[in-house]
Amino acid sequence: MDIEFIKESKLPTTDYTKEPFGTCFIDHMVEIHFENGRWTKGKVKPYGKIEIFPSTQALHYGQVFFEGMKAYKNAEDEVLLFRPLDNVKRFNRTAKRLCMPEIPEELFMDGLNTLLKVDRDWVPQGENSSLYIRPFMFASGLGVKASHSERYTLMIIACPVDAYYLKPVKLLAETVYSRAAQGGTGDVKAGGNYAGSFYPALLARQKGYDQLMWTDSKDHNLIEEAGTMNIFFRVGDKLLTPELSGTILPGITRDSIIHLAKSMGIEVVQRQIELSELLEAQKDGSLVEAFGAGTAATISNICEINIGGEIIETSVDTTMSDSIKENLEAIKRESKEDTFGWVYRSNEFVKVN
Repeated sequence: MDIEFIKESKLPTTDYTKEPFGTCFIDHMVEIHFENGRWTKGKVKPYGKIEIFPSTQALHYGQVFFEGMKAYKNAEDEVLLFRPLDNVKRFNRTAKRLCMPEIPEELFMDGLNTLLKVDRDWVPQGENSSLYIRPFMFASGLGVKASHSERYTLMIIACPVDAYYLKPVKLLAETVYSRAAQGGTGDVKAGGNYAGSFYPALLARQKGYDQLMWTDSKDHNLIEEAGTMNIFFRVGDKLLTPELSGTILPGITRDSIIHLAKSMGIEVVQRQIELSELLEAQKDGSLVEAFGAGTAATISNICEINIGGEIIETSVDTTMSDSIKENLEAIKRESKEDTFGWVYRSNEFVKVN
């Protein structure tokens, strides 16, 4: 992995806590190209503009996708990664779905580890702080057919962040627009999934809501996910979450919560959840709390859900989600034993050149 160092770091004059989430980027980025049927040697270079042709396929046909992952620091100031190999696997699953080349795990991790080695001082150390890492790939060649491009670019950028949501969120159940449909790309991180959600999310914000609670595209009756997060409900002493159906993103935080909750003795149920069931649980008092889960959001309490004008007040008692979050965050920073094998020190995977 070649390295081109920035002339002068921005870190001494940067206060990321005063910037919106995801707008303050570290000094360097990774760039790796796929051309002539193979991946070329990557490069860590100063963060900045990239040059592309106006006819680049990603701009015309949306052949672009991304991942989201985080790095942390423990009490010894070591840089830690949370389940990075699972991110690589999901990255490659998305690449395959979008007819793009999969990247070798070693090459991906070499690029990521080199970036973290160069910019390790950008990884914040704090209870709610982390380095949000955004790997993405786009078709950078020319042509109409996916297989005709023959040139793809993988990049990794990163930004130090605090909590994504600073307070409990309010959701509006979406029963007109759809995020994904069976047979589509709802279970991968394709860029188009998010572009199509911007307008209905804007309408929700205009009504005073932070995000949408998406429902199935056929009948708009089954709960799927919540904007930037998978969604969980505590009903009685059980933790419910919509089962993966091909239209729901298989979140790594979602999977971590399921495993962690089970280890804490909590019964976790993955199945279809109807809107009417949620309304009934509110009426009979069995709905105790709701929360979203994602890499950016981590675990965020949901205080209100609007279903067709009926207001559900949730998270009156957040003891379950608070306990899960506390344990999960402790594992990520090694202040609690990681019995799942989720946490790795940066550079632990491959030798950095």
